[in-house]
Amino acid sequence: MTVTGAASARFSPQGSTVPPPSGDIMVRTTHAGKRWAEEPPLRWQAAGATDESAIRLDPGRTFQETLGFGASLTDAACYMINQLSPAAREQLLHELFHPSEMGFSVSRLCLGSSDYATKAYSYDDGDPDPGLERFSIDHDREYILPILLQCRKVNPDLFLLGSPWSPPGWMKANDSMLGGSMRKKHYASYAQYFVKFLQAYAAAGVPVDAVTTQNEVDTDQDCRMPACLWGQEYEIEFISRHLGPQFGRNNLGTKIWILDHNYNLWGRAICTLDEPGVAKYVDGVAWHGYAGKHDMMTRVHDAHPNKHMYWTEGGPDYTNPAYLTDWTRWSATFAGILRNWARCIIGWNFALDEQGRPNIGPFTCGGIVTINSTTREVVRSGMYWALAHYSRVIKRGARRFESEGSLEKVSHVAFTNPDGTNAVVLTNAGADRTARLRLAQRAVDVALPADSVTSLTWR
Repeated sequence: MTVTGAASARFSPQGSTVPPPSGDIMVRTTHAGKRWAEEPPLRWQAAGATDESAIRLDPGRTFQETLGFGASLTDAACYMINQLSPAAREQLLHELFHPSEMGFSVSRLCLGSSDYATKAYSYDDGDPDPGLERFSIDHDREYILPILLQCRKVNPDLFLLGSPWSPPGWMKANDSMLGGSMRKKHYASYAQYFVKFLQAYAAAGVPVDAVTTQNEVDTDQDCRMPACLWGQEYEIEFISRHLGPQFGRNNLGTKIWILDHNYNLWGRAICTLDEPGVAKYVDGVAWHGYAGKHDMMTRVHDAHPNKHMYWTEGGPDYTNPAYLTDWTRWSATFAGILRNWARCIIGWNFALDEQGRPNIGPFTCGGIVTINSTTREVVRSGMYWALAHYSRVIKRGARRFESEGSLEKVSHVAFTNPDGTNAVVLTNAGADRTARLRLAQRAVDVALPADSVTSLTWR
């Protein structure tokens, strides 16, 4: 399948008794033979007295503000990007992060290794070292920090989230980074471990904006990979008595997000935020979508409306036959996430090879892009193309507004950007059809090809 050419598209509103939509509107669709291709002009018309089947847009009813879109710069992802020639690496990072291209503006880092790394490591391996005399980020200086610095050069507004998969093994009951749980006697040292990480990264030119206390708090991953169980009462004690106070004493403005796990733990999230000692330090909740439903985030938002929701992990499987073409699956997923208060979408590994490597597994996750281990060819996944329809038209600070209406196999979500432009993303997982959008007394009919994602913007 090839990329089609692009042509400019406009909406031309005709005489209205209310201020009509105005300015350029670009219609970009992804379907058989097309990737992010601009479509012919559309025209707003006077709406009918009743449009029962229309998707109704109401910019006056607003919801959460957007932080951005992106994916994770794991050890594995940085390693693969670093395998490219300098020119190819620069070209790929420009494509991913520059505001005029994909415009990715959030990314997730690992404090030490995750399951997607060349090896298991922490910043203080070896015998017990409560004073952290051996603490060092030297492992990251080879290719992780250089890639991060290059990303920040392309997009200085890149927001970085740091997540640990495991404390150093000596802090844990099983003396290993693989599985197990934390020893309480090392809470103070572990809080200082976070501080040292943040200070070392800032000194290296890569300030980190937020951290989670643990990737996936409720599993030890059967000891197959770096992981650490954190019972709810453990997470509460660690944040309220150690991590939060340490950030305060060291004048760190880094945000703290809890949970970093699946929707089905929504009850735990509410109870954790109910604790005053946690609530005063925590900005919000990080979510994964491997279990549960999107609307479980809304339950937490409704219980704690002053806390933010963030979607921090999910990605393709390279063994899936639809790895290159499942854009509607991912776009519909993103619409559901955004309609339930999430401020960001962070995919899993930005880049892996054609067999999902390197990883500590074997595991079968695929990259947002694949970099061939032999030819270095870059191939873009279906998730990449789905993300394009969001990251290119919904900017940081955009405010979601109401879009109402139910069409079979059609998902939709709408935003107003800080510059006053509006954006709607329509996902059609069914056969060819037409969707009518209604805005006040105006309406426009949008052709939605089968298996397509369409983005519209207007002022």
